[in-house]
Amino acid sequence: MNTPFRLVQTAGILSLIAAFGPSVTQGADDESYKLLSSARVGGEGGFDYVFADSDGRRLYIPRDNRVTVFDLDTLSPAGVIANANNVHGVAVDPESHHGFCSSRPIVMWDTQTLAPIRTIEVQGSPDGIFFDPATRRVFVLSHSAPNVTAIDARDGSIVGTIDLGGAPEQGVSDLKGHVYIDVEDKDNVAAVDASSLKVTAHYGLGGKGGTPAGLAIDPKNRILFACCRNPQAVVVLNAEDGGIISSLPIGRGVDSAGFNPGTMEAFSSQGDGTLTVVKEISPSTFEVEQNVATRVGARTSTLDPRTNRIFLITAEWAQPTPVPTTAGAATGGTRSGWSRRGPMIPGSFTILVVGR
Repeated sequence: MNTPFRLVQTAGILSLIAAFGPSVTQGADDESYKLLSSARVGGEGGFDYVFADSDGRRLYIPRDNRVTVFDLDTLSPAGVIANANNVHGVAVDPESHHGFCSSRPIVMWDTQTLAPIRTIEVQGSPDGIFFDPATRRVFVLSHSAPNVTAIDARDGSIVGTIDLGGAPEQGVSDLKGHVYIDVEDKDNVAAVDASSLKVTAHYGLGGKGGTPAGLAIDPKNRILFACCRNPQAVVVLNAEDGGIISSLPIGRGVDSAGFNPGTMEAFSSQGDGTLTVVKEISPSTFEVEQNVATRVGARTSTLDPRTNRIFLITAEWAQPTPVPTTAGAATGGTRSGWSRRGPMIPGSFTILVVGR
């Protein structure tokens, strides 16, 4: 997301719990997702992708020139990764305990102590970022060339770059040596050999969705979920050949997606204050299971598979109140399809927790 931090909070959309307390459990007969709790943690600066390190029990949140770190179980502050210029996202290699953030330069740190290890000079405008366990590589995405920079997570060395022919948004790994990256301005998903760093295919969306901004994968059944802004849909594809399996509606202003193999559910977070949950009934049958009310501006999300909880981030903003647009920047709005808004209200930055 090359123009971050512009989706906003309309005051009074939802009432939230003032502070994060003990986990809220639902009754045995209540299987629906809901906003369980929130933590108003404040702090200045914009924000973009949120990332849960489930193994290390950390929650990483980029904030302009730093990455703020929280305990994943209590949401209490755990530290700060400083000197991260224009940071957007975080990736972690759980084996080496190395963390990386998509800034320029890239900052690399020890996830156990949060001590900095090194900085890595890269080209382009680092934005999205993800880790591929099969190759032990971190893939840094950029709307400008080079579109992808691959980094060895063990020592921080640059392995190579990839030209996707367009602007990437989110990437995922099939855990077997292939990665997939949605190309926002070309309405396709690029399939990439993670070892050779070669693009092997571009999967078109067939007009079922456009401007893909979120991508998730079911690695076992090799299913991709491309979550799109215009048309607003999740396009379900076969990761082997790009064949379109299904298309389902989602909310407005998607900016990230995920998949929970434990529940066989994909989720798509939207800036209009909804989290769409898609159930994979079988590898050929999918349905929108629920549209969960979150908060306006909560457009990025991350999953903690240990607890099956989804974490989102948002804030409150000064007037004028933003409104959705259909033409995005062409009508004075942002690329994500929302009009511009006033400054963030001090102290309003909030972490949301969704679960059953």
